[in-house]
Amino acid sequence: MAKISSKKVIGADNQQERLKIAWWICGFVDGEGCFSVSIIKNKTTKSGIQIFPEFVVTQGAKSLFALKKIKNFFDCGNIFVNKRYDNHNENLYRYCVRSLEDLKTKIIPFFMENNLKTYKRKDFSIFKDVVRIMLQKKHLNDSGRNKILSSIGKMNRRKKRF
Repeated sequence: MAKISSKKVIGADNQQERLKIAWWICGFVDGEGCFSVSIIKNKTTKSGIQIFPEFVVTQGAKSLFALKKIKNFFDCGNIFVNKRYDNHNENLYRYCVRSLEDLKTKIIPFFMENNLKTYKRKDFSIFKDVVRIMLQKKHLNDSGRNKILSSIGKMNRRKKRF
């Protein structure tokens, strides 16, 4: 009997492998990732502040390979070292994606398709809205900026301050 070769079979294998990696990344980010939006004082901007969305995954030097695998999967972002001078024996590494275009086209679609399972799902939802507002340039007016400032106060388990 002749062996039949099919591109669909190879594609199915690749699809299964991609699903495994996607589930692994999703779980990894649930545990070690963060969707954050920082507000930085910047006198050169009209409003005096800069809004800075960032997707980050942090690991020690022993697990740097995991960050490289995630970076290769998304094909964007950078890995930075945070040198440690305390009693820890290894430096920390941060995989960061800061580009609005990469957040829009790679990071956000991935997590919309591959749902997070922890509290970070709520943070992601707020993060996604902030990036959308920024892409629409609405963060450049008071209304959009205030909407962002109000929303990010609910991220990363922060409690509303009175």
